[in-house]
Amino acid sequence: MPRRVSLREVGPRDGLQNEEPISTQAKVELINALSATGLRRVEAVSFVHPKAIPQMADADEVWAQVRRSPDVSYSALVPNQRGLERALAAGFTELEVVVSASDTHNRQNINRTTQESLAALPELAAKAHEGGATLQLIVSTAWGCPYEGEVPVERVVWVARQGMAAGIDSLAYGDTTGMATPTRVVQLVGETRSAVPDLPLGLHFHNTRGTGLANLYAALQLGVDDFDAAVAGLGGCPYAPGASGNIATEEVVSMLEDMGVETGVDLDALLEVAEMAERFVGHTAPSQVLRAGPRSRTVQA
Repeated sequence: MPRRVSLREVGPRDGLQNEEPISTQAKVELINALSATGLRRVEAVSFVHPKAIPQMADADEVWAQVRRSPDVSYSALVPNQRGLERALAAGFTELEVVVSASDTHNRQNINRTTQESLAALPELAAKAHEGGATLQLIVSTAWGCPYEGEVPVERVVWVARQGMAAGIDSLAYGDTTGMATPTRVVQLVGETRSAVPDLPLGLHFHNTRGTGLANLYAALQLGVDDFDAAVAGLGGCPYAPGASGNIATEEVVSMLEDMGVETGVDLDALLEVAEMAERFVGHTAPSQVLRAGPRSRTVQA
């Protein structure tokens, strides 16, 4: 297994997009606090139309106020050319675009077929590179679609191949509604490495059906060392019914560090941020480590 992994904190974007909107200042405080935990990558905002995702309507204002750490790489999600232009104008150099492997989810998410989204990728990649940025393709519904059910592995790998041909810099698979299991993770990762071995691969798991950490462990055993997670286990997709939170960053850190896999993250500091995030969203978050604390915590006998 890898001795060290790279975690991308997606709480400020993916974690908040399925919540009731919180204030701009709260988002800024959350990003600033996450930047001080040892995390080296943070997905800060999404440049989407405010009617589509009202929770991200203040992306420009949030980013303008963030206290940017020189030790952290900040990324932004862009749904289309307009979003990409806004992100570049804001100074982002790491961009992500999402394409669903299933047509139905892609239509619900961005009102396009999968093929139509893929057809736009070459221009998006070219414009990102012209602007000095990288572009990652996130393939959502990679292990199943809430509308269509099974998504064949061949379909997902086909999307990855199309992305590579379009000039993307890296690939990530999203388990949008937590339909993955370890054996499915092993199969898709294996097929992908055979098809596009030169594309860096990251994985984005949801814990909707309780298999998030098990899936991460399966991928870890294959040498995957790039994962997304959200503080306090927040998150979900507005266009995927039943898509509960991402795997919690503090749960990932707690498990990996105890296994001897370095994350570079201060768990105690991260738990303080998880408590902050829970206060901001105004309800109990699903993170188990937030409830129980680190394994080093003891109680008086």
